[in-house]
Amino acid sequence: MRTQIYASGNDDRWFLCQGEDAADVFVFHEPNGPSGGSRSRIELTTFLASGSGSPEHRTLLTMIGSLVGTAHAGSGTTDRGPEPGAAGAEPTPGEAAAST
Repeated sequence: MRTQIYASGNDDRWFLCQGEDAADVFVFHEPNGPSGGSRSRIELTTFLASGSGSPEHRTLLTMIGSLVGTAHAGSGTTDRGPEPGAAGAEPTPGEAAAST
């Protein structure tokens, strides 16, 4: 299975791919014909760690971000956890009176 991530103006293409195993996810690069380059498989962690800011890298990060947004759509709340330091904070006098 593969989904195109990005196609450059010179016809290089990058795909997000999944192998036989669901955990086998990688980026596949197909260079344009005239460049003479060879196709390459890039491990997802390697591709993401490159952080080069290239259009294909930014597009993949946008795709991943949209998945997160889709997963939370309709939930009405975001699960961000308590504010830093909130877990051990003492209640204010008003909060303490309201909870009794």
